[in-house]
Order: sequence, then C-alpha cells, then structure tokens
Amino acid sequence: MLVVAVPDEQFLAMVDELAEVERAHAADYTSFSVRGKRFGYYWPRTHTTGLKQTISEQIALVAERPDVFEIQFTSGGFGWVVVYLQKIDADELAELLYEAWQLSAPESLAEDHPLRR
Repeated sequence: MLVVAVPDEQFLAMVDELAEVERAHAADYTSFSVRGKRFGYYWPRTHTTGLKQTISEQIALVAERPDVFEIQFTSGGFGWVVVYLQKIDADELAELLYEAWQLSAPESLAEDHPLRR
C-alpha cells in the first residue's frame, strides 16, 4: 500500500475545517478542543498528532499498523493514539480527525457538521 505523507500544514488545514475548534498553544505542542472538550494534540517537532478514539479503535489501529499508530494514553473511557503524519494518507487522517472531534463535540453540533469526504 502506497502511503502519501500528510504535511503538517495540510493537517492543520484539516483541523481548521472542523466546527468551533479551539486551539491552545504550549511550548512543545498545540491542543485542540471543541466547546471545552479536548480531542487532539499536535507536536510539530515530531510531526505527530494525538487523537481521541474509542478504546476498541485505539487497540485495533495500533495492532494493525504499529508503524503508523501508537498508544498515547487512556482516559475517561477513551483511548488516545499517536499518529505519524509522515506515514498516513490524507483521507484516513481526515476520517480519524473527524472521529476524534465527533467524540468531543455535542451531538447537535456533530449532526450539523457531518464529515464531507
């Protein structure tokens, strides 16, 4: 399977396509939230993102492709995964990013903003 890396700028543009995203900048990373609930992180130094997923999805992603995904942590019934932007294609990343956002967004907001890919 040929994988085309996702440049950091393209990933950040994907984040900007989601509704009501709030960014918080720290020294080494940026976090992303929707209405106060965190759904992702971005580390420019390592070209990685951490995304909220269900625990079963976290386990499946890491088991299937440990070169692309790794376990970040679990919290509140969710499993977070680190995604290597240089090892994933844009369509798959967009889907995972949307799922992460959807897990944090209020249901009505998610219904108003379905994934359009």
